[in-house]
Amino acid sequence: MGPVAFSLAGPLTISYSCFTRSATLHLRRVSRSIFLAPEVLTFHVITLFPDLLSTYTAVSVIGRGIKAERLAVKTYNPRDFCADKYKKVDDTPYGGGAGMVLKPEPFFAAYDSICQTIADDAKQQAMPVLLMSPQGQPFSQATAQNLSTEKDIAIICGHYEGFDERIRTLATREVCIGDYILTGGELASLVVIDAVGRLVPGVLGKIASVHDESFSDGILEAPQYTKPPEFRGMEVPEILRGGDHKAINSWRRRQALTRTLKRRPDLLEKADLSPSDRKLLDEIESELSGNH
Repeated sequence: MGPVAFSLAGPLTISYSCFTRSATLHLRRVSRSIFLAPEVLTFHVITLFPDLLSTYTAVSVIGRGIKAERLAVKTYNPRDFCADKYKKVDDTPYGGGAGMVLKPEPFFAAYDSICQTIADDAKQQAMPVLLMSPQGQPFSQATAQNLSTEKDIAIICGHYEGFDERIRTLATREVCIGDYILTGGELASLVVIDAVGRLVPGVLGKIASVHDESFSDGILEAPQYTKPPEFRGMEVPEILRGGDHKAINSWRRRQALTRTLKRRPDLLEKADLSPSDRKLLDEIESELSGNH
């Protein structure tokens, strides 16, 4: 075996005279994974109540993601960007009406602060800016998956009777988590942070579990069981205890399709089903209708 050579000017390369070119390239790839820090997804949240977010994001899966340096949550309080001594963030609406409307100045200033934090112009232009609003597009698992590939996401939370319309111009997308009204956007923003953050590689311990969840492939998840095998007269299906993984996978797929058909048939209209799925679904529909 020949001498060992180290190069520290670029990516670490360890080469022996007997190494093949492919082995050397493999070592280069390994060296990059060792010395390059993992990417972090940072949520930049404009909120009047930052404590609401910090309490939740410090615990559970998102908290672990932050400790593992795969996620970060930064808050920007519009009150900190008010020019007046009263830190006034709202005012009465033009044209009259009940309630107060959030003023544009502190929210634009908070957004500018986010841009200064990011610094890189290209990253600023690429950053999604989400406005939490009941007028927005419905939030879905597909949206969460798309957002999980980003490096920075800005979220704007509202309160009171709504935003000055000019604040909407900051957003690249308005997001709604359901057809109901909340007192503020913080709870909605936490839904987005949780749904998106848990999809970032390294946040969940077993990434395989992400792919088996409800909505991951457009349909609901099959039933799950754990020990004990019998509890208060309810037993774990025998097929799950048999060890035949092919049969188990078939059972789970059938159960998932059955549950979706019963509970959320609307999902089946847009789910990406295989020919075997559709055949199985026809069988299930026939059985449920009593035509065996």
